[in-house]
Amino acid sequence: MRFLNYGSVNIDLIFTVDHIVKGGETLQSTSLVRSAGGKGANQSAALAKAGSEVFHAGKIGEDGLFLLELLSGYGVDVSHIRRYAGSTGQALIQLDAQKQNAIILYGGGNSAITKQEIDQTLACFTGDDMLVLQHEIVHIDYLITQAKARGMKVCINLAPYDPSALSLPLQLVDLLVVNELEGAGLAGLDESASFSLILETLVGSYPDTQILLTVGKEGCWYGFKDKRIHQGIYETKVADTTAAGDTFIGYYLASLARGYSVEQGLSYASKAAGLAVSRPGAMASIPRKEEVFD
Repeated sequence: MRFLNYGSVNIDLIFTVDHIVKGGETLQSTSLVRSAGGKGANQSAALAKAGSEVFHAGKIGEDGLFLLELLSGYGVDVSHIRRYAGSTGQALIQLDAQKQNAIILYGGGNSAITKQEIDQTLACFTGDDMLVLQHEIVHIDYLITQAKARGMKVCINLAPYDPSALSLPLQLVDLLVVNELEGAGLAGLDESASFSLILETLVGSYPDTQILLTVGKEGCWYGFKDKRIHQGIYETKVADTTAAGDTFIGYYLASLARGYSVEQGLSYASKAAGLAVSRPGAMASIPRKEEVFD
């Protein structure tokens, strides 16, 4: 299976701080790192490092040309990443002493993608391929419907979540990945709702869609039809959680493409994410396949 990841490509500016800045507060950062990021690009890097054939599609400005070389170096095909006269997407990331992060996004090229570009890219793929999406670019609804019209499978990581997600044709999606906050919002539940209630509500609302609910230190839950699987986390010393979820998704999809079962895929994905959080950085922290697969 080939993967087409139509997703965000960002320049990350990572500020190391004692705590996440509060309103009206000025805070001194102890370090500043400029690196590659974007949930889309991170997931493509994870898929490639896991040994999958992955094509990334998106849009960048001249300030983001270094990202092409970086992704290519991991094995990602970047021939569907277009350039334009504006800025590449940006992410301002605060990383606190407890290794938690707070992120501000600027869309840049991620918001300048056109339907014509989408049509041109999808024409290169078939029903044997999977489209991988996040919620950081425009025309997600169009991407889903057009990919399904071509017979492609679709996976969407509904992050970051906002109410516009409720209008997406998620009933067409094959795999929906959300964390507990995104899942609660989509399910119309309070953020304090139990994981089981969130999962059961989503499974009932989208009966033809596999649901993968990630719940931080509690691991993740898989739900589809009558099947329920819980996977715990892979215990490591945490250095940086920035790309944990993206690593998890990339390795889970890659595991399925290798022929592993859902249970095995969740186990390998948990191991990969655990290794990623034990290292600083985003793409650079994602482990290679030799570190994860038996």
